[in-house]
Amino acid sequence: MRYKYAIITAVRDEEKYIESTIQSILEQTVLPTEWILVDDGSSDRTGSIIDKYASTVPWIKAQHRVNRGFRMSGAGVVDAFNEGYAELSRRDWDFLVKLDGDLSFSADYFEKCFEHFDAEPKLGIGGGEIYHMLGGGQRLEGNPRFHVRGATKIYRKACWEQIGGLHAVPGWDAIDELHANMLGWSTRSFPDLRLIHHRYTGTGDTTWRESVKCGRGAYASGYHPLYMVLRCIYNLFRRPYVVGSVGMFYGFLTGYFKHAPRITNPQLIRYVRSQQIARLCGRETIWK
Repeated sequence: MRYKYAIITAVRDEEKYIESTIQSILEQTVLPTEWILVDDGSSDRTGSIIDKYASTVPWIKAQHRVNRGFRMSGAGVVDAFNEGYAELSRRDWDFLVKLDGDLSFSADYFEKCFEHFDAEPKLGIGGGEIYHMLGGGQRLEGNPRFHVRGATKIYRKACWEQIGGLHAVPGWDAIDELHANMLGWSTRSFPDLRLIHHRYTGTGDTTWRESVKCGRGAYASGYHPLYMVLRCIYNLFRRPYVVGSVGMFYGFLTGYFKHAPRITNPQLIRYVRSQQIARLCGRETIWK
């Protein structure tokens, strides 16, 4: 079955990688109906590169945002995505794709993804698994089984409409999945489909800032404090060892003191925390 899909890609200073992503899309066995490329204030040649392709490929559109002077994770990514979403000229798509501009993947990537969705009618969010080139080989970026990396997310239309879009807060790429699971959808990555992520996750920030961002995302997602404390203790023995755990806990704790933006849906917060407690108690949960 030939599905219709639209892609939105927010990019900032990706001149080294964006053409690899564009070529990967142009070579797809199933092409998108529309692709909005949003230049989120790049200071390099990213804007001119996407303009070049937008001028020759009718279903590619380029947008340009004012340079705010810094890379803003969480809210910045979602704001740029939403700006692109508002510019979609067609609403007859079956799937909406949030795709980063520093990826490369096989020509049948989307065709194979849609085969997974076709086989699982209640699959609401899916995507391939992210790999990085390290030490001359490919290394998987691990994640819980319900999680699909923010670099490559495919939303079934009915699921997208039920979750009401993305929350412009850190942790948005888990909140969408948690919400979908609460509503009865399943979410997962496809281990048979690989994407190469040319910019390692978090390299735009220092280790400390990335850890604090992770903790702030946990706060925004409504994590249970006990689960977060135990998670930080567990991560003391994993790279980057102490600084990662301290940064996460600091980000989580200061979220309360600074009244940082977070989800306001009490039902969703209860669901998140019940799933985490189930994980701690060894019961069935999506958190594996």
